[in-house]
Amino acid sequence: MTHQINSDILIVFMSDFDYLDLDGHALALLLAVYEEGSVTRAAQRLGITQSAVSHGLVKLRAIVGDALFVKSGRGIAATARADRLAARAAQLLGDLRGFSHLAGFDPAQLVHSFTVAANDLQRDALAGAVLRRLRAQAPGVSLRLIDSGAPTAALLREQRADLLITPRPPEGEDIFQQRLFADHYRVFFDAAERQAPRSRADYLAAEHVSVLYEPRRSLFVDEWLLERGARRSFVALVPSMAALAGLLRGSPWLATAPSLLARGALRDLAHAAPPLALPPMPMYLVWHRRHQIDPVHQWLRGHVLAVARTLSQPDEATGGS
Repeated sequence: MTHQINSDILIVFMSDFDYLDLDGHALALLLAVYEEGSVTRAAQRLGITQSAVSHGLVKLRAIVGDALFVKSGRGIAATARADRLAARAAQLLGDLRGFSHLAGFDPAQLVHSFTVAANDLQRDALAGAVLRRLRAQAPGVSLRLIDSGAPTAALLREQRADLLITPRPPEGEDIFQQRLFADHYRVFFDAAERQAPRSRADYLAAEHVSVLYEPRRSLFVDEWLLERGARRSFVALVPSMAALAGLLRGSPWLATAPSLLARGALRDLAHAAPPLALPPMPMYLVWHRRHQIDPVHQWLRGHVLAVARTLSQPDEATGGS
């Protein structure tokens, strides 16, 4: 029997479908299309052809009796049922990975993409070195890096990320965290336009630029200073640390940011110690309880921690001006 859903999709209902024929590959395909929002990108992520993804979707649509994905503008949008099924598919894939790893695992045989939520500071400082370490042992492993913004526990609970790296970890009884390292703040500026602020009064009188993550979360240092009555004038707020560089070049403005940026996005700018006391900035590795004893996840966390140990002395690497 057939049923016309719309002019673009024809679904064949398979009432005699054996659920045992639904395998991990089908679940991974569903999740890839859902997360990528594109058949083309899903095919690239899975290492298969677009035709294979399309045929897989036809099978899944027949199984569940739902369109799953429909045209929306130039792309595709998930149906309400696809929303629910994708969340369940992620959970089932996690269970399958755990089942396969109960007796231990051989990294050399591991083929998997880990999703890590972080902002640009953490990505610049950690991601490249972590990926090199992982692939030295497991050539079949890859990383998918997503913005964490102002992170919430939902990133981990809804399995949108395997790991979260953030200075402000979300709380929850099901959320685990481990401190990676602690950085300190520097004042960044264009030395061709101005000198470093020489006093607290000079610093507070200057015009500043800073970061505001969505949904409207300021940097911890900005909130900390404001709570202590240190009011500053901001001429611009940007969505990422990397965006500070373009504003500072050729301007008399200041940015107060983690010193590790002197190794990455702000490496071509001058920086100096703040002329007032500021708190340290700790960085945390965060994961969900479901991964606590998973040997593969423990292996992943171990490599992140190993790289983080190389950042424990940022002063020596960032220097000053």
